[in-house]
Amino acid sequence: MQLQLYDTTLRDGAQMEGISLSVEDKLKIARKIDELGVHYIEGGYPGSNPKDAEFFERAKSLQLRAQLVAFGSTRKAGGKADDEPALRALLDAGTPAVTIVGKANDVHVRDVLETTGEENLAMIADTIRFLKRHGRTVFFDAEHFFDGYASDPKYALQCLKSAASTGAPP
Repeated sequence: MQLQLYDTTLRDGAQMEGISLSVEDKLKIARKIDELGVHYIEGGYPGSNPKDAEFFERAKSLQLRAQLVAFGSTRKAGGKADDEPALRALLDAGTPAVTIVGKANDVHVRDVLETTGEENLAMIADTIRFLKRHGRTVFFDAEHFFDGYASDPKYALQCLKSAASTGAPP
């Protein structure tokens, strides 16, 4: 088994207080991360702002060994993956891989998403199936998993199973 490295600097690092990366900054950082031999470089959330969308457009010309990854979230409650502009932005980013964040905490599902546990499981599965149908490798980021496991272990594990049943890598 080969260890693969996944870097989130361009999303997580760019969210730090006092940091504001330009598109040019992000392109330079991506090149430097690539020089380290990282396998996956998460470039940000193309559906969230024009700067991230521009980064993915300009990054298409970079010749990286690493795979660029677009980041996004599951479809909205009650919606359809095919109709989500944010999911379309992930496809438009043109990356071979996408990371989807989905709630894995029953309390967050109820209080933040304001939906049912069953609908959240459907949101996870529908989103991953949609992206895989469009040829993307999909990683699932089980948001607040450990808090969710402490609250309701069975439900937190159901979230992982929902993602895994659609073919997301373990």
